[in-house]
Amino acid sequence: MATKPGLLTNWPWQPLGSFKYIILAPLAMHSLYSLAITIGKYELDYLNLLILPFVLSRALHNQIWISFSRHRTAKGNNKIVDRAIEFEQVDRESNWDDQILLSGLILYIINHTISVASSLPVWRTDGVIITVLLHAGPVEYLYYWLHRALHHHYLYSRYHSHHHSSIVSEPITSVIHPFAEHIVYHVLFGLPIMVTLFNGTASLASIFGYVTFLDVMNNMGHCNFEFFPKWLFSTFPPLKYLIYTPSFHSLHHTQFRTNYSLFMPFYDYIHGTMDKSTDALHESSLEKPQESPDVVHLTHLTTPESIFHLRVAFASLASRPQELKQSNGLMWPLSWLSATLNFLLGRTFLAETNRFGKLKMQTWTIPRYTKQYALNWQGRGINTLIEEAILEADERGSKVITLGLLNQSEELNRSGQLFIEKHPKLKTKIVDGSSLAVAIVLHSIPKGTTQVLFRGALSKLAFAIVSALSHRGIQIATLYEAEKLKLSSTTEAQVVISKSYTQKVWIVGDGLSKDEQLKAPKGTLFIPFSHFPPKKERDDAFYCHTPSMIAPPSLQNLHSCENWLPRRVMSAARVAGILHTVEGWDVHECGDSIFDVDKIWEAAIKHGFRPTTISI
Repeated sequence: MATKPGLLTNWPWQPLGSFKYIILAPLAMHSLYSLAITIGKYELDYLNLLILPFVLSRALHNQIWISFSRHRTAKGNNKIVDRAIEFEQVDRESNWDDQILLSGLILYIINHTISVASSLPVWRTDGVIITVLLHAGPVEYLYYWLHRALHHHYLYSRYHSHHHSSIVSEPITSVIHPFAEHIVYHVLFGLPIMVTLFNGTASLASIFGYVTFLDVMNNMGHCNFEFFPKWLFSTFPPLKYLIYTPSFHSLHHTQFRTNYSLFMPFYDYIHGTMDKSTDALHESSLEKPQESPDVVHLTHLTTPESIFHLRVAFASLASRPQELKQSNGLMWPLSWLSATLNFLLGRTFLAETNRFGKLKMQTWTIPRYTKQYALNWQGRGINTLIEEAILEADERGSKVITLGLLNQSEELNRSGQLFIEKHPKLKTKIVDGSSLAVAIVLHSIPKGTTQVLFRGALSKLAFAIVSALSHRGIQIATLYEAEKLKLSSTTEAQVVISKSYTQKVWIVGDGLSKDEQLKAPKGTLFIPFSHFPPKKERDDAFYCHTPSMIAPPSLQNLHSCENWLPRRVMSAARVAGILHTVEGWDVHECGDSIFDVDKIWEAAIKHGFRPTTISI
């Protein structure tokens, strides 16, 4: 939002939310009706028929730019502005498709009000040439002065400051403007289209091609990584006046009063508003190498649709906690197509980059799903992917790699011990975060609690929690005799069988059933130690998040949710890797080993991490 929002700031269909595309439905239905009554009788109105497919293709085109740009900026090579993006920017830019919707409506209006528009040829050379000349001349020049006017205090505070709130630009930043500003842009960019329509030289190619050109150039200029080679401008010097680069426009977002041109820097040169550091920034951006992380968090996909919740996919989905449910609706064909491609061709990929002071962190994702980890015949292939990631992290000089979710499964690789035995000279330390997970569970128990009920699949983490509870004088009850015997013999803790189910605190892991949850009294606090959250079966109980902590403000570039966790909440394994790195603990924490629980909790609090609240 602009600092002082002016008239027509909000989009008229804003109240519709995600249903806003329904406003195109009547026009699209009319197109189909027109096709039905004209086919075989009259010449088809191709412009009318192509508007809706073109709207959808523009959305796909923009999404490809978003994903590609986010992947490149996460790698760090050729990055221009090395600053953080936060959730506030993601929320502000979530309506990037509004301008596509507006363009579609305008094309429908043109088609129904200008008779010549309904019988356009596919191509007319003279119309394409006129479009190019009109853009290079009047459009570029008028835009330059319009842009300068928008930087006047009155208009800037009411409109254009909304766009400049994004210091670090992404491709979609290019179209994040108030509604009134977009109306002016559509009038300006509609000039070549309207002129060619009225002089009879317009064609489908000139109209759709011109809009596509605007999309390409807008996305390119805001992508925050440089890819125009230096030799291109030294070999063809006039190009520097005819085409801008991402670094050229990035300076406008950091300096504000320079580099006003649309796509052609020529007008900044002749009016003396070219930033003097443009060439230097272009060269320095090209020289930036790919970043090597200090700590790597190795996670995996959970469900087929979880790939769309990654930072490199759909920003609006990635910024919200993921719901653990199967693919549904219109997304399922894409979900299962991506699942098939991941199985056949997928390799571990970079999903996110963060910073904690001088510490560089990356999240790598294995393209395998939760259900695949339960299949024995998939185990060897998954372990190979984990091993390759560990060796790559070691080769790149990473101090720690953390195994997230089922990558630390005891059945799969003995909680990472397999890789230490296979590669005893590893410099990178493997951490599973068990000690921090134990500490988080212990500190989630309300003060004064004397007895808890323990239920869930028995594991290294389960035994460590039970042992820690026993040392703190908290009695452990369980539901089953076999569970009692196993816990008592392994941890030397006093475990009893629960008969009355009066415990108001339940420590739960995998395998907690609905019937078991229904035995708990009203107001019970469920504290999970599992990797995945238990399914909520009670509305009169409280459920904690899976072991996790709230990240401090100093942890930057965190603008996507980690699976089902809320914003700025990180899993215990991910936090543990950061702590092992900043504290310089040169030890593995995997296999049967557990790090000092009190020590890692104190380190977490010292570095600004905070306990999470009850989730639901």
